[in-house]
Amino acid sequence: MKWSGGGWDLEVLVNGYPGKVVPHGGLGWSTVVLLRGHGRIVVLDGGGYGLRKPLAAALKERGIRPGDVTDLLLSHAHHDHCVNWPMFREARIAIGRKELAWARGVAWGETSVPEHAVEALAHWPTLHLIDEGEEVLPGIVARLAPGHTPGHLIFLIAGDGQDCVLLQDAVKNRVELTTRQTDMTYDPAVSRATIDMVWEICRSRPGCLLIPGHDLPMVMENGVPRPIGQHRAAIRAWFGETLDDIASIDLAPGPTV
Repeated sequence: MKWSGGGWDLEVLVNGYPGKVVPHGGLGWSTVVLLRGHGRIVVLDGGGYGLRKPLAAALKERGIRPGDVTDLLLSHAHHDHCVNWPMFREARIAIGRKELAWARGVAWGETSVPEHAVEALAHWPTLHLIDEGEEVLPGIVARLAPGHTPGHLIFLIAGDGQDCVLLQDAVKNRVELTTRQTDMTYDPAVSRATIDMVWEICRSRPGCLLIPGHDLPMVMENGVPRPIGQHRAAIRAWFGETLDDIASIDLAPGPTV
């Protein structure tokens, strides 16, 4: 999916997936966004370890090397969003000041925070700490959106007729947005207040584009979120006698209009 506005060209490189597996827990298949404009090449989040090669390949298809990326915006400090920051170690790496302080303070081995990666990031020379309301890049404003984590940030982009809101895991999927109930929150009331804030943003920016962390992008139409595109997800597994005997298990629902 592509969008343009405010001098930015936006492309969703990887659509997040709204699911978990049993008994292996969270999939960690999260949304990754590419922004180009104002002389900058920006990646929003970077997925988990398993996405390193596919992400590098997706960038290469667009003529971009990881070293060409000027800015990495991190919405929060969970592994499936921040652990790949070393791919873009030459970029300015921006994360919320409150989020990083929280992530460095959690007990090791008990949360979805990749402790070693976060600790290394805290001392990285190109680190930039974001404060509430900061314009992190031209026309891109950070807003504190706690609930999933205490310092989670969303990013608002003023467009040309249509604005864009990069929600990531503040609102992970369409169901969380419409029901105001959230999975993986440290406080349901705090998450609900964040979702109420998102709805207020939508009312003040009619027809805005929403990009969640674990679902398809959505456009608000008369107060109803309409998904854009369709999910593409499958697992290839070896259950046979040779490596050529591959089972493909489709994890995507039917097409979304």
